[in-house]
Parts: sequence; C-alpha cells; structure tokens
Amino acid sequence: MLYISSTDEELIKYAWPQDIWFHVDKLSSAHVYLRMPDDMTWDAIPEALLTDLAQLVKANSIEGNKKDNLTIIYTPADNLKRGQKTGDMAVGQVSFHNDKRVKRVHVVKRENPIVNRLNKTKVEKEVDHEQERVDRLKKESAIRRAAAAEKKKADLELARQREADKAARSYDSLFNATEEDEDEDGEARKTGRGLEDDFM
Repeated sequence: MLYISSTDEELIKYAWPQDIWFHVDKLSSAHVYLRMPDDMTWDAIPEALLTDLAQLVKANSIEGNKKDNLTIIYTPADNLKRGQKTGDMAVGQVSFHNDKRVKRVHVVKRENPIVNRLNKTKVEKEVDHEQERVDRLKKESAIRRAAAAEKKKADLELARQREADKAARSYDSLFNATEEDEDEDGEARKTGRGLEDDFM
C-alpha cells in the first residue's frame, strides 16, 4: 500500500513500523510512503517495486518531474526527525536520526508507462490516521496476547512432559532395584540348599 502526501508532519506522527518514506533528494516533492507487507524488509525491497516508487516520487515533484538524473532517497519512517527543520535547510530537505539508514535510487528519466500504470490504480481518500493507529495497536496487542497464550500452553506441556519423564525414570529405577533384590535372594537360597545337600 502506498500513501502520498504534500506534508510529512502527520505521516511522520502516525507512521507504522512497516512504513518506508520516499522523497526526491534536495528538491521539493510529495512524500511517498510504502507500507510493507510483513514478509518484506526495508533493505530488501524488490527492484521492480523500487523502480515504481522512484518513478512515482519523481512524477509527484513539480521541479523533479522536469529533470533527468534524479536521486530518490528512502528510509524507515521512524528514522525521520519530526519538527527538526531549520531555516538553513533547503526546500524539501528533512533530517534523519541515522544517515546510515538512508538509501538512494538513481532515476535516469521519467518512464511514462510506469507512471500511467500507477495512476490507473490510484485511489484518493481521506484517512483517519488516529483511528488507523488505534486499530493497528489493538490488532498488534491481540497478536501479542495470542502468542503469549500459545507460549504459556507450550511451556506447560513441556513441564508436564518433563514431570512424566522424571516419574518414569524413578519407576524404572525402583523396578530395577526390586529385580536385583530378588536375584540376590534367589542366589542365596540356591547356595543354602547346596550346603545342606553337602552336609547330608
């Protein structure tokens, strides 16, 4: 899922852990957010998807759309510094907590087939970021509770199995000890009968 905005303040505030921020480097542009699926990591975004995102960001930059050989930068949304812009920062420039977590994509030129394809799937809607945040936190909490319950169940089952194994070992030890006693008594009786026979 992609989000496009002309301002980053709300999106930074309500960004999800899965959100990756894209922007034209050193130029004004829309702020594009990729909400990654759970099985994707930000530093292993498929090349085809990166190309689509870079073209989308370029197409949504008034100045950048007219230029070739642009650089698109991207980083996890939690790496963006909120409310840190200063008067000496260039238009479209933002700051980061960790520059090492910023990656770059080079765009040679606008690829109209890609931009047209993406525009055909565009859906515009008002997003209630606060409600979205509440719903996400509820869902994540439910997942954590389910995982904790599953772990507790597994731990109890493991403890029961260990107790059963311990009891089985104790029973085996007791059973073996009883057999040894019987063998010793039997040998003693045999020996005793032999002496009596010899005596008589």
